[in-house]
Amino acid sequence: MNKKKCEVCGSSHTVKNGVRKGVQLYKCQDCGHQFRAGVVVSEDELWEAYQQEKQTIKELSERFGKSVSTIKRRLHDIKREWKQPSLSGEGFVHLDVTYWGRSFGVLLALDNQTGKPLYMAFVKSETVKEYEDAVSSIKERGYTILGLIIDGKQSLFKTFSGYCIQMCQFHMKQIIRRYLTLNPKMHASRELKDLVGRLHKAGEADFKKDYQEWKEKWKDTIGHKSLHKDGKMHYTHQRLRAAMNSLNFYLPYLFTYQREDCKGMPNTNNKIEGTFTDLKKNLNNHSGQTKENRKRFISGFFLALAESLSMEKQEPR
Repeated sequence: MNKKKCEVCGSSHTVKNGVRKGVQLYKCQDCGHQFRAGVVVSEDELWEAYQQEKQTIKELSERFGKSVSTIKRRLHDIKREWKQPSLSGEGFVHLDVTYWGRSFGVLLALDNQTGKPLYMAFVKSETVKEYEDAVSSIKERGYTILGLIIDGKQSLFKTFSGYCIQMCQFHMKQIIRRYLTLNPKMHASRELKDLVGRLHKAGEADFKKDYQEWKEKWKDTIGHKSLHKDGKMHYTHQRLRAAMNSLNFYLPYLFTYQREDCKGMPNTNNKIEGTFTDLKKNLNNHSGQTKENRKRFISGFFLALAESLSMEKQEPR
C-alpha cells in the first residue's frame, strides 16, 4: 500500500485524519503535521516558484492547492543561508552596496567575467571597514584580484591604492549631472557636461587635453568671486566648481581599463547594477517582508544565482 508522504518531514508514517470539504486529510505520526491529499510539493519546487518565478503567497496557494497559512508556514521553514563560497582563479571585481531604507543594505562583490558572487554581506552602512572585510575575505579564499571597479566612495581609492581601480564612468556622468543639472544654463557648465558625456568614447590623452583646454577657457568664470550676505567673498559658481573638483579627484581612475595591464577590465559597474536590479524586481513582488525574511530571500537569490552560473559552466559547449 502506497502511503502519503508528509510534505514537511518526508515520513511515510501517515494516517487518514478525516475529510474536509470533500478532501481527504492526512496526519503525520512522526511530526504531527496535517495535510490534504494531492500533489506533494517539494521544498525546492516551492522556493523556486516563490523566488525565481516571483509568485505571491496567494498564487502559490492556488497553484499547489494549499491554504495560504500552509504556504506561509512551509516558506518560513525553508532555510536559506548564504555562506562565502570557496574560490579560485583571478579576475576583476565589482564592488558595491545597495539599500532598502537607511539601515539595511547588501554589500556585494562580483567576478566581472562570470557574474559569480564572490562575497555577500548584510550591512547597516557603507563603511570602509565593510569593503576591507570583503576584499580580505575574497583573497583569503583563494581568489586573485586583478583590479576593482567601484562607483565613487572617495575613501576607497586611498584604501585600495595597491590595486588597479576603475571609477565607473556611468557614475561619473551622474555625479556631474547632479551638480550641473540636465539642462545647465551657463555655457561653461554645458561644455563640461558635454565633455563628460563623451567620456565612454574618449581616450585618456584626448580627454585630459580637452579638459585642460576647458579649464583654461573658463578660468575667469571658475575663479570668479562675489560678496555674500555674510560679508565675505565666495566663489560665485559653486556648483560648477564642485563638479570640476569631483572630476579632478576621479580623473586618475577613469581610464584604468585602457592600461595594458588591465585588458578585459570594464569601464562601468553595469554588471553589478544589473544584478541588484534583478534582485529588487524579485523582492518587490513580495512586499511587507520582515527583515529576517528579507535576508533569507536575498540569501536564496544569490545561492540560486551562484548555482545557475555553476551549472552553465559545467554544460558542454
